[in-house]
Amino acid sequence: MTVPLTAEDRAILALEGPTVVGHTCKVIRLGPGEATAAGLRAAVGRRLAGAPRLTWRLGGPPDRPEWHVDPAFDVRDHIAEARSTAELDDVALGNEVARLFEQHLDRRRPLWRMDLLGPLAGGGTALVWRLHHALADGTTAMRLARTVLWDSQADGPPGARPAPPAARTQAVDDARRRHHLAGFLEREFLPSTRRSPFDLPIGPDRGVAFAMTALGRLRASARTLAGATVNDAVLAVMAGALRTWIVHRHGPLHPVRVRVPVSLHNEREPTGNRDSYFCVSLPLDEPDPVARLVAVRRETALRKSRHDAQEMAELLDRLGRASPRLRRWCSELQAAPRAFALNVSNVPGPRQQVSVLGVDVETIHSIAEVGERHALRAAVVSVGDRLCFGLCADRGVIGDLDVLAAAIEQEAMVMAEAAGLVADR
Repeated sequence: MTVPLTAEDRAILALEGPTVVGHTCKVIRLGPGEATAAGLRAAVGRRLAGAPRLTWRLGGPPDRPEWHVDPAFDVRDHIAEARSTAELDDVALGNEVARLFEQHLDRRRPLWRMDLLGPLAGGGTALVWRLHHALADGTTAMRLARTVLWDSQADGPPGARPAPPAARTQAVDDARRRHHLAGFLEREFLPSTRRSPFDLPIGPDRGVAFAMTALGRLRASARTLAGATVNDAVLAVMAGALRTWIVHRHGPLHPVRVRVPVSLHNEREPTGNRDSYFCVSLPLDEPDPVARLVAVRRETALRKSRHDAQEMAELLDRLGRASPRLRRWCSELQAAPRAFALNVSNVPGPRQQVSVLGVDVETIHSIAEVGERHALRAAVVSVGDRLCFGLCADRGVIGDLDVLAAAIEQEAMVMAEAAGLVADR
């Protein structure tokens, strides 16, 4: 069996090079309990029939890569453990995750690997799952985790969307496109006039840091203060944290454009890469956290009402069919450092408590790769009532990632206090 890579998969594969890896990473903290590589191999191996893409490896010619079932697949090649003599605190764990993250996955095998790290300070183990982005985007990765990792599959599939509505008539579609095209191009293609603080060449060394806040409290804070969503709150928290980080560095405070991925998955397209994005400006020059939230909500509401993410996907699809070269040019234009400063993604994880090998999952942090002249990236994923921020940066550009991580947690507390909610300290 062969499965051709989609245009999105090929584009992701092409980004990988000496200084950039192509995988994402899930850092899953397990509480005290018995979690071993042998147990994990047995559990995952029993359930791989439900996730056949985890047995696929790359094949075919370089200009037309394909997925092939690996006839020599052995789960033992993909799951290992590394026990430390000393307990790993957050900083040490981040360093170990960064060390693993920097390593390219072996393209001669299916592009994923799980490593168990520990012991963690306070007890427990970290399961570090690297999964190539060409094989699965964030939504697909959470579906795969539900299939092969979580002990219980009672929780519904995260990020699932209803099937798209019936197609519009061509006349209605064209009229809407003409009406919104000018605004869409201005919002999504007008570059920033200022250089991003992350617009620097990157090397192969990574820094990783983690932050966490209560999901329910953040949701209630956003709704109370501005009728905003969790996604709006995530962006507003990032705006405040970036402001703190820049002040720490004595840098100038200007708005920063961020790219916000949007999942276009639906029930009929459960796997693979199927997402788009829109860009918003984070008002780092605004000192009031509530005003920042209101400004973010106003921008995201406009882009959602104008269907910017869907418009972008349709535009790239049409360009690809008309001229692959034109599509590449458009994608390169959108990947420029003046188009956006950093990527901030938010993927729903398990809505309820889950476990692995009978051990409770305490947190899930997602780590996503940075890009050339985009030296910082933030990825957010939820599990139960915990919202987990994962930060990845080029270590040579950002050596104080811990300042940003601490500022994220502080901003979430400030938002809760502004909403009149009790914040844990």
